[in-house]
Amino acid sequence: MVKIIASSVRKGNVLDVDGKLYVVLTAQNFHPGKGTPVTQVDMRRIVDGVKVSERWRTTEQVERAFVEDRPFQFLYEDGEGFHFMNPENYDQVAVDADTVGDAKPYLQEGMTVTLSIHEGVALALELPRHVILEIAETEPVVKGQTASSSYKPAILSNGVRTAVPPHVSAGTRVVIMTEDNSYVERAKD
Repeated sequence: MVKIIASSVRKGNVLDVDGKLYVVLTAQNFHPGKGTPVTQVDMRRIVDGVKVSERWRTTEQVERAFVEDRPFQFLYEDGEGFHFMNPENYDQVAVDADTVGDAKPYLQEGMTVTLSIHEGVALALELPRHVILEIAETEPVVKGQTASSSYKPAILSNGVRTAVPPHVSAGTRVVIMTEDNSYVERAKD
């Protein structure tokens, strides 16, 4: 086990809290004007899937479980779950839907993701920071609307909703940040 400070906990980390393993779903640092900064962490217990919220002072020590973070390539989804392949030795791993969670819409065939593996079992999945997707539908471009601070709603080719600048039209390929579904820029391809 490795001790780390609470403020460095990130989504996808595996923590050992009171002898039980938890995968981090969200982690936020709060710095109030008065008082001690704290880290709010939402976690899922690995053995039974129970979700738990914890709050620690940012300087407190928490135990990070030893897991192997390895690149895996997404192959396909079927009744057994989501199948990934280790590109080094071609071993395949099936991951259940709970572990994949809200990453499901972003999984594309051949995409390389990072799987956190503990004793042969995949505990968490980390997507690439950015993915390129096509805008499936959005409002039409309004001529003369060039205010860069205004955004309009759009639906991506994977069904996820986001907000894009007014100049972006349906059929345009864009770069999306997977962490919060936000628009980054037009794809350069």
